[in-house]
Amino acid sequence: MTKVTLPDGSALEVANDTTAKQIAKQIGPGLAKAAVAAKINGQLVDLSTPITADAAIQIITLKDNEGLEIMRHSCAHIMAEAICSIWPDAKLVYGPIVEDGFYYDIDLDEPIRPDDFERIEEKMRGIIKTDKPFIREEMTKTEALAKLAGDKYKTDNIKHTNSEVISFYSHGDGFKDLCRGPHIPSTGKVGSFKVMSVAGAYWHGDPTQKMLQRLYGTAWPSKKELDNYLYRLKEAKKRDHRILGKQLDLFSLNEAGPGFAFMHAKGMIIWNAIVQYMRSVHNKYVYQEIKTPIILNEQLWHKSGHWDNYKENMYFTNFDGNNYAIKPMNCPGLCLVYKTRQHSYREFPMRIAELGLVHRHEASGVMHGLFRVRQFTQDDAHIFCTPEQIEPEIIGVIELTFEMYRAFGFEDFHIELSTKPQKHIGSDEIWEISTNALKNALEHKKIEYKINEGDGAFYGPKIDFHIKDCLKRSWQLGTIQLDFSMPKRFGLVYTDKDNTEKTPVMIHRAVLGSFERFIGILIEHYGGNMPLWLAPEQARILPISEKTNDYARAVHKALLKEQLRCCCDLSNEKVNAKIAKAHSEKLPYMLVVGPKEAQANTVNVRIRGVKDNKTVEIENFIKTAKKKIADKQIDLAFGN
Repeated sequence: MTKVTLPDGSALEVANDTTAKQIAKQIGPGLAKAAVAAKINGQLVDLSTPITADAAIQIITLKDNEGLEIMRHSCAHIMAEAICSIWPDAKLVYGPIVEDGFYYDIDLDEPIRPDDFERIEEKMRGIIKTDKPFIREEMTKTEALAKLAGDKYKTDNIKHTNSEVISFYSHGDGFKDLCRGPHIPSTGKVGSFKVMSVAGAYWHGDPTQKMLQRLYGTAWPSKKELDNYLYRLKEAKKRDHRILGKQLDLFSLNEAGPGFAFMHAKGMIIWNAIVQYMRSVHNKYVYQEIKTPIILNEQLWHKSGHWDNYKENMYFTNFDGNNYAIKPMNCPGLCLVYKTRQHSYREFPMRIAELGLVHRHEASGVMHGLFRVRQFTQDDAHIFCTPEQIEPEIIGVIELTFEMYRAFGFEDFHIELSTKPQKHIGSDEIWEISTNALKNALEHKKIEYKINEGDGAFYGPKIDFHIKDCLKRSWQLGTIQLDFSMPKRFGLVYTDKDNTEKTPVMIHRAVLGSFERFIGILIEHYGGNMPLWLAPEQARILPISEKTNDYARAVHKALLKEQLRCCCDLSNEKVNAKIAKAHSEKLPYMLVVGPKEAQANTVNVRIRGVKDNKTVEIENFIKTAKKKIADKQIDLAFGN
């Protein structure tokens, strides 16, 4: 008999070689029906996998993220079969999952067009209806290479795997594909799906290789969830920051500098409001601010480790016969600042911030508005501390990060902890100490987190902060990275209590990440309707005729005196046209003034997105607006 332990800690005694599917049936018929895969000792497997020894088991359903991903990957195989049945000459490359869906790269000379999507979907529906099982077959790497000899794509995939056991999956009549799995039990387990788009993609991202066709799809457990997703996509199109950025005159992109954003005057108002707020938070948490050069010599990047681990993402230049690099990260420059004088343990923790301009090479095909650029400003900070101070400092950064996200209106966020990658510097012992320090801080704060094995920075483990916007899209923003290696590389020391020199611990920290990207996220999250404290123009005074222009000017002057960002529309347009223009520019407040308002020293307040208007005294408007700005309120409404 074999003992299996369930997630709630209870145990079952089952016969040897009992499958995960049979265990799901034993737990309950409802779970057996919903099951799509299993986790045995933390490893995802097919439901048909037998249990050969005592193990911990978890049954996976479509309510689990892993189950949804497995279903989507199975749908990618079904799409691949449909394509091959329509275009027999199609050669399959690979078909991974992506956020909210999947894709398959296809080598096919005939172009696949959007008009073909319905035909592909019809074939897929037929395959799903047959409810054929996904069947796994295993062989050695040598056998697999012999089996697929002549298929350059699949043999390349096999050669790039570290496993000596190669698996294939089949479903239906004769369709078989190289895949490590797992898969759903049968094709009928796929819910609602849609073929979304087609794009070009180079094999391995290498522009010297043949252009492939990349067909994207999405799949969801139900039609309702698919419809909700399609609605969110439609909303996302309306909120596209590239379109709104142009419409609202916030920023532009130009071929004169691909990947380099041009921030306009209104965009800079948002930028500076963020900087001002960030500096106030830094003051609260006792940070110093520095600025380091953009260009530093090549030797520095050898010393920091970036040359060996990050060179392909860097830009270089040469002058005076010496080689230089444009900095991709701020930390090496900070190390040089630290070394300019001696330090004592009494100075620690030493928290140093820098709004650092960095440059990182991105391929032209992946650049996307403000979201993916080659030049950006990072809200970097580094903390030097003793080993005993690591945990409280990590806790402090977590608290600072949550405080800032809430100020921008983000309440839905989750945490991921990434561990030692294959390509790294530093000893295993240092990595273990670093990783445990991050875990302890998260557990002290009772924060749930996901572990990403092998996804840390090359110099240390990291905590990543992910937020969700109003469309439930996830964005990775902040990061905390623990680094024992760089201080040693730069010979950084401090004098400890025992009067000996020791190496400080270095904590890398960013909250918003790239300013450019964060502004793009804000634009899309709010659909351009920025909160009052971030709005480039907070109010506009709209006189109903020339007779009240002088009063409008007086209101304008009063608001400016209180440092409210406002303009006065003295054009000859009718007031309704002025209101419509202000609405199109997504202004928070429109202050309509006529003879009645002039006589009573009031303004008629029209609020963005609200039908009703309200007449208030000027002093009342100023007081309320300033309080909303100071408190970072999202709501624009005035009280009775």
